[in-house]
Amino acid sequence: MTSTTQAPPSGARTAHPEHLGHVIFIAAAAAMGGFLFGYDSSVINGAVEAIRDRYDIGSAALAQVIAIALIGCAIGAATAGRIADRIGRIRCMRIAAVLFTISAVGSALPFALWDLALWRIVGGFAIGMASVIGPAYIAEVAPPAYRGRLGSFQQAAIVVGIAISQLVNWGLLNAADGKQRGHLMGLEAWQVMLGVMVIPAVLYGMLSFAIPESPRFLLSVGKRDRAKEILAEVEGGNTDLDGRVAEIELAMRSEHRSTFKDLLGGGFFFKPIVWVGIGLSVFQQFVGINVAFYYSSTLWQSVGVDPTDSFFYSFTTSIINILGTVIAMIFVDRVGRKPLALIGSIGMAVGLALEAWAFSSHLVDGRLPATQGWVALIAAHGFVLFFALSWGVVVWVMLGEMFPNRIRAAALGVAAAAQWIANWAITASFPSLADWNLSGTYVIYTVFAALSIPFVLKFVKETKGKSLEEMG
Repeated sequence: MTSTTQAPPSGARTAHPEHLGHVIFIAAAAAMGGFLFGYDSSVINGAVEAIRDRYDIGSAALAQVIAIALIGCAIGAATAGRIADRIGRIRCMRIAAVLFTISAVGSALPFALWDLALWRIVGGFAIGMASVIGPAYIAEVAPPAYRGRLGSFQQAAIVVGIAISQLVNWGLLNAADGKQRGHLMGLEAWQVMLGVMVIPAVLYGMLSFAIPESPRFLLSVGKRDRAKEILAEVEGGNTDLDGRVAEIELAMRSEHRSTFKDLLGGGFFFKPIVWVGIGLSVFQQFVGINVAFYYSSTLWQSVGVDPTDSFFYSFTTSIINILGTVIAMIFVDRVGRKPLALIGSIGMAVGLALEAWAFSSHLVDGRLPATQGWVALIAAHGFVLFFALSWGVVVWVMLGEMFPNRIRAAALGVAAAAQWIANWAITASFPSLADWNLSGTYVIYTVFAALSIPFVLKFVKETKGKSLEEMG
């Protein structure tokens, strides 16, 4: 594949080195929402079996308590774009921070199963908001030359949040003598696990006061001078600020405020580009990635792994997730989004197929045979690695880039909502599917990983190196 270098349409396109550190701080602060996204969505992994035991519920009811947060996620994702267009990206972040804090306190101190579910919905709404606002804000603030790598901060923060939650869970479990319902600080260990999220939630709220509003939002409300100041901060003093403002304003005049109605068209209800975004979101979830983060401790225990070891494997999987994300951040602007997605799809299909084979074996004394056990463990880590270095980063980067300006906010909201609905379907179905046939469940995930290959080849277009204004 060859490429040609084109002159930028207007003004300087890259941040000068002295400004890059500031841009990185802004992106990292915004991505703190991604950290909470990862932390809140995976911390439940440490509480699954304790919740089952405390409330004496079966797999189907347990799955609904775990998955119900994802309904909040879908609602938050679907509405965040409209909220952000009305009150600004920064205020949206602050609302999410408050909701994360409330959810953490409520989840740690539930009166009954129903209010635990309620607090998880509240946290889910915050996750959904963060899933939209983070990549959208970073895409709007980051200079085009660095947008892919800075956009990757969202996924990097998510995977770090996942890893930290698993490390904290493992540490708290050890402090409670390996018992999820052991007592710590006057509560059961699983309650402390859920309550610790208050700390990053408060930090997220504080960081939102240290970063500027999006130039695009400021221009949309008539604050032209402030928008130019921020563009100078993030793109450098040598940038043609008047040219950049004119370029953004021209794009904004042609786009109007996007609504759900704007997404309609074509022969299949939505415009084709919207379906591509929905497809990316659905495939990202239907490979079963979140089973690894919501249920991994339960999964390993079901094939005979000691509870403490199962928590440790959850943590090592999260470390592999971070490693893969770093690889993606290095190559997303060099190799491109589409090639990474294809590499990941192939690797995931192989890893999932090996897991399906391993789990098809009969348990011996409640454990997998040694060979199958090692294959399952290595394949699970390999699957997570290939997901992280591809779809984990690529989907979030592309959803922030691929839509035309006139429909970006609404289309991103619909695609993110589709992602959370798909996530819910996988999360809610896994316990019952695993009771039915664990190997068969992984065959289903393998099929979706394989189907993602022709989907990417036929429908996904490369967005590497293009400015948001060039997307149509």
